[in-house]
Amino acid sequence: MSESDVKLKVRNVLPWIRRATQAGMLAVLGQWSFYGIFRCPFLVPFVDCQNCPVITCWGRITTLFWGFWLFLPLSAILFGRAFCGWLCPGGLVNQMIGKIAIFKLRTRNPLLKIAPLGLGVGLAVALFLWLGYHNPRSMVPIRVGEFWSAIRLSFEHASPFWLTRTFVVLGLVAAGLIVANLWCRFACPTGGLMELVKRIALFRVFKTSACNDCNACLRVCEMGTRPDEVNCTNCGDCLKICPVDAIQFGRKKK
Repeated sequence: MSESDVKLKVRNVLPWIRRATQAGMLAVLGQWSFYGIFRCPFLVPFVDCQNCPVITCWGRITTLFWGFWLFLPLSAILFGRAFCGWLCPGGLVNQMIGKIAIFKLRTRNPLLKIAPLGLGVGLAVALFLWLGYHNPRSMVPIRVGEFWSAIRLSFEHASPFWLTRTFVVLGLVAAGLIVANLWCRFACPTGGLMELVKRIALFRVFKTSACNDCNACLRVCEMGTRPDEVNCTNCGDCLKICPVDAIQFGRKKK
């Protein structure tokens, strides 16, 4: 078997490996993600777990909390936004919703170039609430009776700030039924932070000088982008689609 045949086999199986990895991370971090939206008493979830009264949340596991926040920047330095495309439980949920979205937005136009600025807005809002507003506890999680009944009671006793935050997030995720991956592409604070860090990433999916701008990669990309451009998550789905083999993975030479 030639080297090109091996490379083609790897590229064909890569999407399956990615889905399996995402499913595994959903099993590991899915409960934490769920609690972050529905049960976390803080306006900005996932950042004050060590002070959280919800003892059933996985974020209370010290090694998981600190391990995650040490792993995330390291992964961004090594592989850019690969966490978004390979590991994030929320990313998997949004991608599954995006499969049936009305608008995929896999084209190039000026509006789509501006829209990712929403990632910066989301990051700025999260940083303000966390560092500037000191991320107050705005909901008292009530854990009595059945699971869903407890969540309902928590919503009933939450502050307007917490309810606003929660319904905005849920609304943006639900809007993914209209615009594919709307949350991940245009609003996610973590994605916005990693978008900044990925500029120094050591390894990435990138276009070579052989690229003829046919945009075949853009049309297959769940994030509606091209390799090494805004919102590229190094998922690798485009590696097998390029007709001139102009997409590579590794160290990009300057």
